[in-house]
Amino acid sequence: MTSADAVFAWLGVGALLAAVLPRILAGRPLSLPLVFLLCGIGVYLLPLPLPVIDPVDDRVVAEHVTEVVVIISLMGAGLALNRPVGWHRWGATWRLLGVTMPSTFLITGLVAWWLLDWPPAAALLLGAVLAPTDPVLAAEVRVGEPTDDEHDEDEVRFALTSEAGLNDGLAFPLTYAAVALAAAAGSGWSAGWIGPWAAQDLAYKCAVGVLGGLLAGRLLGWLFFRTRSRALRLSQHREGFVALGATFLSYGVTELAGGYGFLAVFVTACAIRGAERAHGYQNVLHDFMEQVERLLTAAVLFLLGAFIALGGLSALTWQGAVTACVVLLVIRPLSGWAGLLRSSLGSRERWVVAAYGVRGIGSLYYLAYALGQHGFAVPERELWAVVTFTVLASVVLHGVTAGPVIARLDRLRDTQSM
Repeated sequence: MTSADAVFAWLGVGALLAAVLPRILAGRPLSLPLVFLLCGIGVYLLPLPLPVIDPVDDRVVAEHVTEVVVIISLMGAGLALNRPVGWHRWGATWRLLGVTMPSTFLITGLVAWWLLDWPPAAALLLGAVLAPTDPVLAAEVRVGEPTDDEHDEDEVRFALTSEAGLNDGLAFPLTYAAVALAAAAGSGWSAGWIGPWAAQDLAYKCAVGVLGGLLAGRLLGWLFFRTRSRALRLSQHREGFVALGATFLSYGVTELAGGYGFLAVFVTACAIRGAERAHGYQNVLHDFMEQVERLLTAAVLFLLGAFIALGGLSALTWQGAVTACVVLLVIRPLSGWAGLLRSSLGSRERWVVAAYGVRGIGSLYYLAYALGQHGFAVPERELWAVVTFTVLASVVLHGVTAGPVIARLDRLRDTQSM
């Protein structure tokens, strides 16, 4: 048996499991990502002729693989949201983005600087890559399929899904801040980079990302639902793969224009969703993207498990493990709670939203991307070990607890509404 034969066999098994497991695991304290992560660890502990998985040496491959998964998950998240974008409708989202995300970034950076004794740039990089959330890895905290009722979403699922859709794009300015500091000051402090960063990486690229997403989404929405030509009105043909075309078009054009493609993809999805909320084609697009996302997410988590089995955590120190636990158990919950103060969420819902800021594939992407831009005076394997352990701990913690916690919250909500 050759290595290629084994890869094909495991690809087949993985694809079938990705289709079957969601229904088997429904309502149980176990998630699809956790199963594939454990499978990756288990398979690579066996004496089989499998290829070596090492995102440190194969950084470019890791960057682009995770990049594709993130943009597909962003399109899926945007297409699932029923609620039109608005200041009050999305109140919890803006609070999480404006308070929770930057405070998580800064406090995580301070903890890494103090506890890990990393230089400021590396500490800020850790804060940046662990700032975005990823409810793809805990499906129970995501909204469901699109419907024509904008009130058909509970606040917890909506807040976590919309937050993840936007903060995966807004983590780019934070990552660029760490890169700029590393380039300007090496292992010390410097403020000279702040002005150019604020003008270019924060203001300009975010604006281009939002505008590019709006233009792409409205153009595609018109093409899907309103053009007079039946041949061009794609909603008449119900082809789900069109969502992939929309994803890559929005991302690629915005990146070429110098904006944040991640932000553009989510905005594009929201604009397409708003073009015709009651049309059944929305479900076709969403279902196709969800299937692709599930398959790719399962593959990446399997590979992450393989990396762990091959020694990916060998460079992890006890300080790095403590930092990861502090991020998941202290920094994110308290930052989330602070951001949601005086929001419309009840106390119980506020704690659930605060606690379930899942760390996932976006963190792996941002780390791989940043390490390709500049050095950070910290061994790359140590950086990868801390981030990998954080994702591992998040997948285990949130994957096991999300189902029971959300189910209890739903029961309490139903009881109160009776």
